[in-house]
Amino acid sequence: MPAGLLHVGFGNMVVAARVVAIVAPDSLPVRRMLRSAEDRGKLVQAARGRKVRSVLVMDDGTIVTSALHPGTISRRLEQCIEAEEHADA
Repeated sequence: MPAGLLHVGFGNMVVAARVVAIVAPDSLPVRRMLRSAEDRGKLVQAARGRKVRSVLVMDDGTIVTSALHPGTISRRLEQCIEAEEHADA
């Protein structure tokens, strides 16, 4: 996998440096954020019709949904950041 890309499931990837937050979709504010992003055309549904288990907020306001658990994506993000740090050294 190219450095700097975060795998969010089903072959979909996002730029790791642009991820601002990884949250669970359970709360009402997050569901409102999803509806708002869909209305603005800023929603990327990477869950492929499966249950959304995590929501990634990107630095440009784009919202990415994933079927992976937030903890899984968080671990992958940490690994991606560590790989970038080792590549810079």
